Amino acid sequence: MAVYNFSAGPAVLPAEVIKQAQVELNNWRNSGMSVMEMSHRGPEFMSIHEQAKQDLVDLLAIPSNYKVLFLQGGASQQFSMVPLNLAVENNQVDYLHTGEWSKKAIAEAKKTTQVNIVANAEDKNFSYVPDFSTWKLNPNAAYLHITPNETIGGVEFYDLPDTHQVPVVADMSSTILSRPIDVSRYGIIYAGAQKNMGIAGLTTVIIREDLIGHAKVGTPAMLDYKIHVDNDSMYNTPPAFSIYMAGLVFKWLKANGGLEAMAKTNQHKAQLVYDAIDNSNQFYRSPVAISNRSWMNIPFTLKDEALDKPFLKQAEERGLLQLKGHRSVGGMRASIYNAMPVDGVVALTQFMKEFQKQHG
Repeated sequence: MAVYNFSAGPAVLPAEVIKQAQVELNNWRNSGMSVMEMSHRGPEFMSIHEQAKQDLVDLLAIPSNYKVLFLQGGASQQFSMVPLNLAVENNQVDYLHTGEWSKKAIAEAKKTTQVNIVANAEDKNFSYVPDFSTWKLNPNAAYLHITPNETIGGVEFYDLPDTHQVPVVADMSSTILSRPIDVSRYGIIYAGAQKNMGIAGLTTVIIREDLIGHAKVGTPAMLDYKIHVDNDSMYNTPPAFSIYMAGLVFKWLKANGGLEAMAKTNQHKAQLVYDAIDNSNQFYRSPVAISNRSWMNIPFTLKDEALDKPFLKQAEERGLLQLKGHRSVGGMRASIYNAMPVDGVVALTQFMKEFQKQHG
């Protein structure tokens, strides 16, 4: 029986990537060492590190005036690093509040800066993105922070308002590499790796050069972007094996048509699930506004909460794992990141239709 993992993260990895890591685990390219044993300053790991960076630059077409950092601490550490590095002379910052992860980012920024909430989707339980016309942007803000995809709520957007030169900072943890993006529209993009890039332990930061070197006085070295840029992400021992795994994922993406091909596949997968929901005569419901439905994280509810446990039990028996919704939202959530094959989504939608026939 095929098993499909719909976890929101740590998430499913490409089967080919896991197989390659297995083959190389004990002896990377006849070096006599596992990647887990290598010196991070040795030529073997340095080649892994540089190739991973270059492949990410190629995939996202990252402009030459940006730096790529491979750090630790998760996206949650970036909630602190961003205001400490960007909100220096001007202590005012803009944040868009669209769900649980933007809420956490806002809470951290408030510890060191004056936060202006440009728009808040709490009035509809974070089920949509407020129209740009309602955003109260501060032209003097040090930056605007957004969360283009809320992993828990399944709300996604990609268009950006005119910020009048205010840098846009984006937490793309659960959506990066799912489609092409114009990196030049952002000042900083950051993302935890364990959803679409690889395994837990790695956080990737893509930062425009003019935003480097302005940290508040007293900022700890590990929270200063300039320290990490000057040391090429090697100020301390980096998350070596996580970087290696991300590098394998980047190679897999390039070998499978890059982000243009991935976008087509991701849109197709998401549409299969949304069609199953929308054509269920309200047996399944999506809480998210149609225009803001995520390709990556699809929350849905059943017509009767009493059916949740039977749904999850029968799904698991069919090899459909990790479908329980986040505790703050309830219901179900199918996370269908890049590595989730179309066959897995088809298996899920077939099960959803069969379950509806039994209990509808």
